[in-house]
Amino acid sequence: MNLEDFSYDLKETQIAKFPPKIRGESRLLVLNKTTGKIVHQKYPDFINYLNAGDVLVINDTKVIKSRVMTHNENNKPVELLLLEKHFTAIGSKGIKAIHKGRVRKSDVLYVDNSKFRFKVKEIEEGILNLEFAGNLDDLISTKGEVPIPPYLKRTATDIDTERYQTVFALNPGSVAAPTASLNFTPQLQAKLLEKGVQIVAITLHVGYGTFSPIRVEKLEEHKMHAESYLITAASAKKIMQAKSSGKKVVALGTTVTRALEHAAEHILRGEEITAEADIFIYPGYKFKIIDNLITNFHAPKTTVLMLTAAFAGWDKLINAYNQAQIADYSFLSYGDSMLIN
Repeated sequence: MNLEDFSYDLKETQIAKFPPKIRGESRLLVLNKTTGKIVHQKYPDFINYLNAGDVLVINDTKVIKSRVMTHNENNKPVELLLLEKHFTAIGSKGIKAIHKGRVRKSDVLYVDNSKFRFKVKEIEEGILNLEFAGNLDDLISTKGEVPIPPYLKRTATDIDTERYQTVFALNPGSVAAPTASLNFTPQLQAKLLEKGVQIVAITLHVGYGTFSPIRVEKLEEHKMHAESYLITAASAKKIMQAKSSGKKVVALGTTVTRALEHAAEHILRGEEITAEADIFIYPGYKFKIIDNLITNFHAPKTTVLMLTAAFAGWDKLINAYNQAQIADYSFLSYGDSMLIN
């Protein structure tokens, strides 16, 4: 299977550069993956496709202000994007980051004239292994910027501080938002609970793998960057019970999907699991846990587009994307959403 198989023409004008004025007012394209039928709705309307006893799984990760501007000893700027938090031992080896600007091993990078500084210990496949002097939480809170996607081609503003974060963000650690959740509101949550839908939280810290480009032509050769996740026994049991009783498990986003599918064996036994999700889902994959998927419209040739294609079928998905473009939907992180059922 080739990378070019998952390409389409995405015009710059179709990319949402800012969030909707009011959270929850975005549009929703509903795609039936069996028939290919398409219905145009509003985001809150996905409640009409869920029934009492169904489980909606959300990702309660919180985006950290992980973009940090530094300079080297020659006062040349180096932008760092600190990579995501890990629950497991991978995170104990020091801070990892990707960068813009020239960096060499043993360089010291300074943050303004502050007490914060980084030393470059190793450079592995473009990723910096850093030794940090100072308190990381202090650095992020005082010097960090919201890591909005680079394709927005602008600096982060105060609106991003609020809107590039879900309303249920709880556990800090992500360097990108679980974007299908950005349009979710407390009002919608209340209506879902009133209807008898169970809302189950897991935590996956969204990281470099979400926006890392695929650099091989054959998909089978691509290696996914691992993202750390935690699914508690309580959450696993609720999902397991829904599956065993014939109720739907609805994933709110591709990050949720990756965690659930990676943890499938543990979930079906109702077990807690902390692990690194390095699963690469593309067409041909057989889903074990999720029954419906709520997701945004993704960029061409990306792993999240391929995951969505695996669930919907590429022929039906690309037709839905074509129809969304004709109907002037907004694409990518701040854009409109789709429900695949």
